[in-house]
Amino acid sequence: MTKSTHSTLIVNGDIRSTPADPSTPLLYVLRNDLELNGAKFGCGAGQCGACTVLLNGNPIRSCLTTLQNIPANSKITTIEGLTATTSEFGILQNAFIEEQAAQCGYCINGMIMTAKAFLDKTPNPNETQIRKALAGNLCRCGTHSRIIKAVQRAAKQIRQSVVQEMHREQQQIKPQSKEQLSSGAVS
Repeated sequence: MTKSTHSTLIVNGDIRSTPADPSTPLLYVLRNDLELNGAKFGCGAGQCGACTVLLNGNPIRSCLTTLQNIPANSKITTIEGLTATTSEFGILQNAFIEEQAAQCGYCINGMIMTAKAFLDKTPNPNETQIRKALAGNLCRCGTHSRIIKAVQRAAKQIRQSVVQEMHREQQQIKPQSKEQLSSGAVS
């Protein structure tokens, strides 16, 4: 009798199980077993970035990363997971649309995932930093200049949304009068 093994993964915040062999690339599990088709098969050699997903917030090439190489309790985020969990994805996605960064669209999911991880760590990047961060993601249509502009736009809009949120929070804090403070009455 053959022993059945299952790998358990945390994908987009959900605990998922797969019967895939531990040597199976994560990309195949995501697409074939979990029906998450955002990550694309591009080159199969980790050189194009179309298969990029986040592992504990860091971009990885899912075509090269096998199940056995994913540490236990690691958090995997795909493009589908960004839509459900963060407003930054809306900002990133809209920036890519506004800058017409996608031509065929095949590379865009990997570009967005890489940009998400990059902007989480570098909220105020310059063009050189963006180019370096995205250097491992290829766009065969040649829209790199528009992709750079989209990431610049998203970075600016994310910074503005953070400032607006801080302003809203400050407005919610009510200043206390001297009388309330001296009497110990706090609302």
